[in-house]
Amino acid sequence: MSILVDTDTRLIVQGITGRDGSFHAGNMIADGTRVVAGVTPGKGGQEAMGLPVFDTVAQSLASTNANATVIFVPARFAAAAVRESAEAGVPLIVCITEGMPVLEVMELYHLVRAAGCRFIGPNCPGLISPGKSKVGIMPYKIHKEGSIGVISRSGTLTYEVVFSLTRSGLGQSTCVGIGGDPIVGTSFVELLSMYEADAGTDGVVLIGEIGGEAEESAAEFIKSEMKKPVVGFISGRSAPPGKRMGHAGAIISGGKGTPEAKIAAFQEAGVPVADRPDEIPGLLKDRL
Repeated sequence: MSILVDTDTRLIVQGITGRDGSFHAGNMIADGTRVVAGVTPGKGGQEAMGLPVFDTVAQSLASTNANATVIFVPARFAAAAVRESAEAGVPLIVCITEGMPVLEVMELYHLVRAAGCRFIGPNCPGLISPGKSKVGIMPYKIHKEGSIGVISRSGTLTYEVVFSLTRSGLGQSTCVGIGGDPIVGTSFVELLSMYEADAGTDGVVLIGEIGGEAEESAAEFIKSEMKKPVVGFISGRSAPPGKRMGHAGAIISGGKGTPEAKIAAFQEAGVPVADRPDEIPGLLKDRL
């Protein structure tokens, strides 16, 4: 089994006629995702890669019965794209776009939840359930179908960890990149809860980084609610305080968000924390 995306996922691509949208739509199709349509305002009635293009998300849903969307549009249009999808009632909204203003994302966070939809991102690589569906930009060939869930704030670090898991024989149920911004649509805790309830997931890898308190909240949830084994990794341990390192959310401020605090919280929750990504498969095998 898996969480969020599977063989029943019917995907639309917002921005399918753009450079990034067309490139990654082609990859998602090649990797087995059921992409049913694209949306680009003003280009309705055209085709892209043999798929119908609509002017609005609502039109695409009425024609294709899609249940997920992935957004590849410039930052200045991304908030409108997410809002349109939520108002149309798309169950799963994945926003790859980076550089969105924090206040816009904060507004979208509440709007999407009020609409009863799920929001992944922004500034994320998306998600993949190997052998079933890929929504976003993760490289399919490094993944392997299996029973390990992966959650991460870092895209490229996710790929490194997944490659190590696959090489060690540990396949993945679903891998989710939640995004590296200060505010994201779906938290570690929410995804941990989904993995705990998923019969096809036997263990979880959580890849965190400095900044914020998301990892500490996850540790509290793991300690009180999870029975499945979890292994952690915290990146950015050498980052100087007060300096942002790559992600907008990766900043230590006011004594909060330090790697020491996050590691201590995980250890208190009984979660082993790897010093290097290639240590993760071994730590996980010891607990399965």
